[in-house]
Amino acid sequence: MALMNFSGVGISALSAAIPKKVINNYEYTAFFDKEQVRQVVDKIGIYERRFADENTCSSDLCYAAAEKLLADNNVDRSEIDLLVFISQTPDYRMPATSVILQERLGLPKSTIAFDITLGCSAFIYGMSVVFSMMSTGCLRKALILDGETRSKVYSPKDRRTAFLFGDGGVAALVENSDKFGASHFSLNSDGSLEDLIKIKAGGYRYPSSFESVKESIVDEYGNIRSDEQGYMNGADVFNFVIVEIPKDIKKLLSQTNTDVSALDYYVFHQANNFINSYLIKKLKLDKDKIPSTIAKYGNTSSVSVPLTIVDRLKGNMDGNKRLLLSAFGVGMTWATAIVPFHDLRISDIVEV
Repeated sequence: MALMNFSGVGISALSAAIPKKVINNYEYTAFFDKEQVRQVVDKIGIYERRFADENTCSSDLCYAAAEKLLADNNVDRSEIDLLVFISQTPDYRMPATSVILQERLGLPKSTIAFDITLGCSAFIYGMSVVFSMMSTGCLRKALILDGETRSKVYSPKDRRTAFLFGDGGVAALVENSDKFGASHFSLNSDGSLEDLIKIKAGGYRYPSSFESVKESIVDEYGNIRSDEQGYMNGADVFNFVIVEIPKDIKKLLSQTNTDVSALDYYVFHQANNFINSYLIKKLKLDKDKIPSTIAKYGNTSSVSVPLTIVDRLKGNMDGNKRLLLSAFGVGMTWATAIVPFHDLRISDIVEV
């Protein structure tokens, strides 16, 4: 376990943007009969999701969230010294989407801008990177922009993933201040499990071709996808989660001498209701301290943790709060953090 500790740096404001288009999972029946759909939806607990239209990218959602955050908090754009964009659905293979957002948001040319490409743990990873850079004392303010349009990379004809993923974007303002106490991060990876969640083709190992975009039946259940659409081995992902995530959380609590009951909220990656229910039971956590957005947004990948804070904790983050954040995903990678907040300013969600 790689343990990182910081003090005097934290997130002072959060905002989020979601697509206007609402998907009712019970009515997502173009390729499956209604009884199949009902069984799947009832099991995973995802009843609605948001889908971006064909002209909306992750950067558009992040741009809307960032504009809302900057306006609501009267931020001087000339003071933004760092912009980190997190996504596995960027605008282009190159250039980096962060640079495009730097110009689009009217930030100075002196702004450091780079992308982080990682899965569902990426927001917590990104926080650790930005906190580290801010701790040098050389930067004034930073933006973490995290956006995903996962609806565009999974096949609607593959029952194992068709009902899980939704789209969204978030913006976080990071600042140095004595009001922030100690934060702690545990970051982990296991590349031997790279095949559990994967898009095989479209990169440089397996470049795009006529064959890579061709749909085919992929299993005995008749699920259909191409090699350029996402695959997930749900059973093995679950087996991974039940071993590694509780262990990592317990280790971080132990190494930081933190009483779990002293934390104000526990915010988990919104994978599906079945997985999170297991984690809550395994860790014996207070359900009243666990906000959830699985039912209304589905799995928005790395966006899910901050989106859940924006959606469910607005109005409840005054004063000093300490949150446990936990996420896992493609790689496999997983991350746990204990993070202090002070009078966190949360904007109303923007629809794009």
